Amino acid sequence: MKSLYFVAIFLFVFKVSFGKSIFTNENHERNKLLVISFDGFRWNYDQDVNTPNLDYLTERGVKAKYVTPPYVTMTSPSHFTTITGRWVEDHGVIHNQMFDTETLVKLTYKQTQNMSEWWDNGVLPLWITAQNQGLKTGSLHFPGGGANYSGQSVYKSLVETPDHPDSDEQEWRDNIDIVIRWFTVEHLNFVTLYYGEPDKTGHLIGPETEERKNIIKQIDRTIGYLLESIEMNDLHDKLNVIITSDHGMTTVKKAPDVEEIQLSNYINFRDVVKFDSLDYGGFGMILPKEGKEDEIYETLKNAHPHLNVYKKNDFPEAFHYSKHNRMLPLMLYGDLGYSVNGRVIFYVNKGDHGFDNKEMDMKMIFRAFGPDLKKNYTAEPFDSIHIYPLMCNLLGVIPEAHNGSLKITQDMILPYEEKGEPDQDESDNATFIAGIVMCAVFGILVLVFISYVPYTVIKRKKRGDKKQDDEK
Repeated sequence: MKSLYFVAIFLFVFKVSFGKSIFTNENHERNKLLVISFDGFRWNYDQDVNTPNLDYLTERGVKAKYVTPPYVTMTSPSHFTTITGRWVEDHGVIHNQMFDTETLVKLTYKQTQNMSEWWDNGVLPLWITAQNQGLKTGSLHFPGGGANYSGQSVYKSLVETPDHPDSDEQEWRDNIDIVIRWFTVEHLNFVTLYYGEPDKTGHLIGPETEERKNIIKQIDRTIGYLLESIEMNDLHDKLNVIITSDHGMTTVKKAPDVEEIQLSNYINFRDVVKFDSLDYGGFGMILPKEGKEDEIYETLKNAHPHLNVYKKNDFPEAFHYSKHNRMLPLMLYGDLGYSVNGRVIFYVNKGDHGFDNKEMDMKMIFRAFGPDLKKNYTAEPFDSIHIYPLMCNLLGVIPEAHNGSLKITQDMILPYEEKGEPDQDESDNATFIAGIVMCAVFGILVLVFISYVPYTVIKRKKRGDKKQDDEK
């Protein structure tokens, strides 16, 4: 018992001296995390442009060959899959456009950003989960960041206005300054940042253009500014960064080169359609008038060689898309580059998305770097649902139920013993301090031993003398 007493004293003094347990990493402080999304950044956009900063990130961190977004390949559904780790049919943000089949109201993407009823469907995004576990989070223009979830909102949130400029390079830098200030002054742990390019340029001008190449160069300069800001604010060993996207982009096929899809060539909308969500790229939905579902389906299913038409219950399960109750009875999508037009063809975009997520033009980028991530590591392609458990791991957050798996991305993460390796001077100082502490602990034990042994000898001698007196 006495030997155990000495061991207990030793461990207590050792723990007090170092301020943490020697058996666990329970007091290890997780690093911060910044997630940046560049809307519509196709997986290979950096291959025909000089991008020194993106190239540098490949050496400094992790690069995935490409990432597959969820279906439908649109901004809001894809971003919400990233921040929840759930398929679209599970989280319910099924489209960029918010709609009501009774009032016939349709709201544009930017109009939905403060509409909690569109985003809050019982699935918690990582901002809220992290906050519930003691972290402080922020969202700057990231889709879904302005909504309330079961009455909870993101701690710091800025939402895009409908007239927000997507391409202003100075505004991009200002946003980085805001985010860095959130980390350094307001001590946030997790922040998401969204940019509306190169999506806007890809839509209006086209993905295979000089204008698109120029906006990629602007993105690369912005990443360079981010790297400088991280160093200037001493965040290089405290901040992990993920740079990704939501979908790719492809050139829209137009007449006279092809026969475009125009549904009014085959059906009379006034007679058979109650509501539709069409004229929005490569995907559309129809709510038929009562008793007209089979008629529309039979008419459209073979109407155009590049139009795919399904009843909701027959939509391919591999898309993980059709089972939510917001889906309309008839679901349509065009082959790559074929927009689904309704009554007239007025869609003027040169590039678009919303097509099958298996198409290479729909794939997106992924880069990651920071103190917890490997350097010069190339990851095999993966689905974007797996970004969520990676983010949870980096933050030390227990995830909600999700469709991803950390097994897919865990090889990007440094083993615990390799994270945050100290500088040699810091290591030497730590060793010196540890030596002093150990000497102090040893000295205390020697003093205890010196005090205890004479006390024990004297006590035993007194007991022996008393015993001899009693025997007399």
